Amino acid sequence: MSVESTNEELRELTLLEQIESDPDVNQATLATQLGVAVGTVNWHLKRLVAKGAVKVARAERKKLRYIITPEGLALRAKLAVNYVEQSFSVYRRTRQKVKDQLLKVKNAGYESVRIVGSGDVADICKLTCIEQGVSVVNDKEAPALILDGYRIKLEGME
Repeated sequence: MSVESTNEELRELTLLEQIESDPDVNQATLATQLGVAVGTVNWHLKRLVAKGAVKVARAERKKLRYIITPEGLALRAKLAVNYVEQSFSVYRRTRQKVKDQLLKVKNAGYESVRIVGSGDVADICKLTCIEQGVSVVNDKEAPALILDGYRIKLEGME
């Protein structure tokens, strides 16, 4: 699945969750919550209406109310499951990459590494190091796991 379709599914999931919790939410608020333009929210809402997942009703003269249909609830559940499955898949792949690199580290006689990078991937690296009995240090002499997005390179081993 492409990153773009994953982002679209995540936006739709977030929209459905926000609408479910506040049917009177407006598109500007949704756009702020998603970190996208109002036009993007409008496009997604039109798609959700076309899919039968959301209905639009007039609450007041200029105010709209969004109502999630049973189809929308089913779609929200499906999107949530897909998101969790994709997240765990990324987690498992990242752990395996780290394990592969740590095997090289151990085979070369090292007992510690430093991690260059931050965020979720760095957290997965740290947990995997602990699990594999490899210390995480700030020593410039230690081999380094260099994080570049989801890529993990090993540097500094002679």
